[in-house]
Amino acid sequence: MTSARTSAPPPALAPDALRVIALGGLGEIGRNMTVFEHEGKLLVVDCGVLFPEEHQPGVDVILPDWSCIRDRLSDVVAVVLTHGHEDHIGGVPYLLRERPDIPIVGSRLTLALLAAKLVEHRITPVTVEVEEGRRLSRGPFDLEFLAVNHSIPDSLAVAIRTSAGLVLHTGDFKMDQFPLDGRITDLRGFARLGEEGVDLFLVDSTNADVPGFTISERDLAPAIDEVFRTTPRRVIVSSFASHVHRIQQVLDAAHTHGRKVAFVGRSMVRNMGVAIELGYLKVPDGLVVDIKRMDRVPPRQVTLVCTGSQGEPMAALSRMASGDHSIQVEEGDTVLLASSLIPGNENAIYRVINGLTERGANVVHKGNAKVHVSGHASAGELVYCYNIIQPANVLPVHGEARHLRANAELAIKTGVHRENVPIASNGHVLDLQDGHVRVTGKVEIHNVYVDGQTVGGVTEASLAQRRTLGEEGVIAVVALVDLDTRRLIEPPDFIAHGFEHDASTFAPAIPAVEKALAGANERGVTDFEELERLIGREVQNWAFRINRRRPVVIPVVIEG
Repeated sequence: MTSARTSAPPPALAPDALRVIALGGLGEIGRNMTVFEHEGKLLVVDCGVLFPEEHQPGVDVILPDWSCIRDRLSDVVAVVLTHGHEDHIGGVPYLLRERPDIPIVGSRLTLALLAAKLVEHRITPVTVEVEEGRRLSRGPFDLEFLAVNHSIPDSLAVAIRTSAGLVLHTGDFKMDQFPLDGRITDLRGFARLGEEGVDLFLVDSTNADVPGFTISERDLAPAIDEVFRTTPRRVIVSSFASHVHRIQQVLDAAHTHGRKVAFVGRSMVRNMGVAIELGYLKVPDGLVVDIKRMDRVPPRQVTLVCTGSQGEPMAALSRMASGDHSIQVEEGDTVLLASSLIPGNENAIYRVINGLTERGANVVHKGNAKVHVSGHASAGELVYCYNIIQPANVLPVHGEARHLRANAELAIKTGVHRENVPIASNGHVLDLQDGHVRVTGKVEIHNVYVDGQTVGGVTEASLAQRRTLGEEGVIAVVALVDLDTRRLIEPPDFIAHGFEHDASTFAPAIPAVEKALAGANERGVTDFEELERLIGREVQNWAFRINRRRPVVIPVVIEG
């Protein structure tokens, strides 16, 4: 096991080598994107988003940084999508803005979920539908697709054959032996590829530090049934908008206990509509109704399915918790959080749980009931795969640093040579040549923030300013100045937000403005921007001395 430390750009790719560029998903849970380069062509596997944390205010999602291939988008022969979760498909609309005709390869449900998203972006994609067992050639890449079990139907692993070797990418997977849809991970296919000789195995690491085997989705049925059986009023279920398997269990329980179901939230309505239309959700007649009709249904017969299980501020559940939603949570309601807790979202999630509890709801979540099971393979399943495939090289993907390292250790314990298990991070470039993979360089990677309609306009500096605005407040200083003498013509006006103040609060700050102007006079400064900078610095220093806060100061100098 070797931790990649190089920061130098990679050399030119050797003619007989395969290059792997990690653009997302290494060292984080989300924005999965890997680029393969061979014989002058590029193949992309997944293009997802990462959801922001509390220290990234105002950000909607974070995209992979594909700037290193931006001038080579014409060389991209396809984007292969392993499944339909947002952390694997959410970035595709933004990539297609730059080249709309890139062929998108994926399973039926994955492409349908993507197409529904692309309607909002006014993009009609070029799609190639595949299923397990299908082989497809794109440029120098020969692709084979294998069924894998995950928390969404139609998930696929992809084997990539090139003249440089055979690569197997698991995507997200687990080995549920009793899946709700009866579609198990194709271990026979994995073993067959192992006999052929897997030169590089890219493996989902999300649960690599969890011992044993991930339990079956079916094991959740009793706990979910108990919620529906014992709740005296409404059941409100929050889940990922793409978690079709979990929603199926909710629909089954609601039907058993005589409840109607309504979907709440644009993405939930959209995705479940797609799943129902394609037959991935089995819905008895009359079970699902429009949310507008729920007012006529007795609370004891109501089930609402919404988004917001990760505490997202604008999602339906968060707004219910704060009382800022048309659906008001009341005493006797049960809220069922039927998803995992993504690292980094803990504070936001518990804030929502507390808000719902204060409103009288009984909140059932993974911490107090068996209502969620992971969609990712635990250590026992990963070891099983290593033993049947016996890969020459392993690259742990999809996980934080601790997950990647735990996965690497599992591979080594099964016999993969330590030097053949690199631990890479986003931006690292690895070359497969002569049966051996090594880190050859690193490309520059940044967070690409989406803020409303703006893509990439938000920087780390602007985020720091947003945090300051939210935590420290803002003071606007309007100063009428005689530029000949650099003196105030009248006392400046102070307008502040973000902390307590009254009419007399800023009287002691006037000497700070005068000090800045005096310093400018000594140096002969007449430039408006420089005067404003000096005033802003002195007022901020004053605020810190008096209040121990560093607000954003917006000085405005007006010539008098």
